[in-house]
Amino acid sequence: MEERGSISIHTENIFPIIKKFLYSDHEIFLRELVSNAVDATQKMKRLASIGEYKGDLGELKVVVSVNKDAKTITISDNGIGMTAEEIKKYINQIAFSGASEFVERYKETGGDKNQIIGQFGLGFYSAFMVAERVEIITKSYQEGTEAARWDCDGSTEFVITAAEKESRGSDIILHVAQDSEEFLETARIRTILEKYCKFLPVAVEFEGNVINNPNPIWTKQPSELTDEDYKNFYKELYPFSEAPLFWIHLNVDYPFNLTGILYFPKIKNDFELQRNKIQLYSRQVFITDEVKDVVPEFLMLLHGVIDSPDIPLNVSRSFLQADSSVKKINTYITKKVADKLNDIFKKDRETFEKNWDDINVFVKYGMLSDDKFYEKAKDFVLLQNVDGKYTTIEEYKALTQANQTDKNDQLVLLYTTDADKQHAFVEAAQNRGYDVLKLDTMIDSHFIGMMEQKLEKTTLKRVDSETIDKLIERDDAKESVLNDKEKEDLKGIYETAIDNKNMVVEVAPMSPDDAPVVITMPEFMRRMKDMSKTGGGGMMFMGDMPDTYNVTINANHSLNQRVLNAKEENRPRIARQAFDLALLSQNMLSGASLTAFVKRSFELIDKE
Repeated sequence: MEERGSISIHTENIFPIIKKFLYSDHEIFLRELVSNAVDATQKMKRLASIGEYKGDLGELKVVVSVNKDAKTITISDNGIGMTAEEIKKYINQIAFSGASEFVERYKETGGDKNQIIGQFGLGFYSAFMVAERVEIITKSYQEGTEAARWDCDGSTEFVITAAEKESRGSDIILHVAQDSEEFLETARIRTILEKYCKFLPVAVEFEGNVINNPNPIWTKQPSELTDEDYKNFYKELYPFSEAPLFWIHLNVDYPFNLTGILYFPKIKNDFELQRNKIQLYSRQVFITDEVKDVVPEFLMLLHGVIDSPDIPLNVSRSFLQADSSVKKINTYITKKVADKLNDIFKKDRETFEKNWDDINVFVKYGMLSDDKFYEKAKDFVLLQNVDGKYTTIEEYKALTQANQTDKNDQLVLLYTTDADKQHAFVEAAQNRGYDVLKLDTMIDSHFIGMMEQKLEKTTLKRVDSETIDKLIERDDAKESVLNDKEKEDLKGIYETAIDNKNMVVEVAPMSPDDAPVVITMPEFMRRMKDMSKTGGGGMMFMGDMPDTYNVTINANHSLNQRVLNAKEENRPRIARQAFDLALLSQNMLSGASLTAFVKRSFELIDKE
């Protein structure tokens, strides 16, 4: 038996176009062919389970082999196989009509490389991206049928002949083209199989070894799994990573199909290095680790696996964003994460607090980017003060309401971005009985602004943005021991001593126990500069602006009275010493020890 034919198609030279298409990604031919073999094998298993096949199934597997001398790659399965008539139907008609549609679309889009092969049923013909000739030797599972061979050299011509094959199933034999001989290297094939086929549901054998795990834990019910199962799977995915904090098992079949496991890794603040760690699968076939749009932006820092046949594969970005299934999956994942975090917070707050340093970036980023997530997270987002105590927003408001409400009935929340560097200011606030939050991650500059927008009659101020009396203003303003002329003279002495136009000097009445000189940067400028570091809010230009500081001279401190009473030629020197010590207090990172040193130095200057 021999049958020659021509595949009916209007477009000539289709194979060169297929070969050129996605050329940088031509390794996917192996994914497509192995996936087809797995499908054929699963169909065989299904027929046996419903009684339509009564024979011996044998060991169901797919075998990939390379013959370097013959320059062939063979993908073999013991699935349902095909008759000669089925070859003509499925290979020559259905698959090739998909190829034709693809080529027409390819022309229309100007060769948009974000289009997909599989979208047009072109999986089999991806073989011609690497092969100059392809053979199929196949035998149907149906009794009394003969084996057949299909042979095509990359033109629209094909030959079908009788073949010798004892067992059911198909062998796809690729005669590798000269420009694709890299795929004859076993290491190259193994790498591709491990990338795309690692969790296919049928055993895939290469060089005598099964390279996949056909039953990954995301295909099982949570009730079947232990914590160790989840941890071991994480090690399988990320062999060199620390153990995860916790995980979420996704399992939904309506209104879309989705399974998977998302892990919360230990990330601290180094989260830029952790992206693209979520793997997207479709029926256990690896598709990509570019899961933007499927997973909310703020959860791109998670690790794990998502498997859904409802996600359109490899389509253009704009199509993916517009797809209703993708949007529903995105919303579902957001809700599941919020519910999981809330559940942990309520059931085991101690563990939640212990892990807060690792998860606070997820939570704050989510609150900033998703209003629905904010509504859930506002009840479990934690604030940490400089003493290491954790509270929710509502708990913290209750804690500070009585002592930190200003004369305008605004609750003022004080914070530090560096408790060591700003130690003198933190200590001054604590001496007044104020509490100070620690907001020192890269996302906190944006989080601070969000809190002010969301919380009524609440403002946040960095502890070094004003003198202590101006941070939380009261009606009981302090009186100055200096008259107006003395204040003006003192201001002039300091301006002469400092001689810096970016230092704005003012004399103000403060407690005699406060520092004689306090250097601050206004809250607005500090906040804009903090935001410019993360490129937020269009404030990049702030990073190039010169720093402007307020220099507040304590009118009621004895050292400044000594400045006024000193000999005229000594006044600028004493003032400069006091200013330099204040500058030292602000700019160095020695914490409490530096604060004590500066305080003692002020005292020594005062007694000279």
